[in-house]
Amino acid sequence: MPGLELAEVILAVIIGTLAAIVYSLRVLILLERRVASMESNIQKMTQRVLREETIIERMVKKRK
Repeated sequence: MPGLELAEVILAVIIGTLAAIVYSLRVLILLERRVASMESNIQKMTQRVLREETIIERMVKKRK
């Protein structure tokens, strides 16, 4: 019987390790989605700034 208990403990450790890996992958995927969303927002903001800059440049050229 002692061998069976050791096997159960080893199996529990293996299952726990696999569960921790799966949870870590889940967290990484969620973080990647957040970063992708932030990158998208930054890209939209830079496009708006670029549009504003071109408008300002046109206005400055017209005044000269």
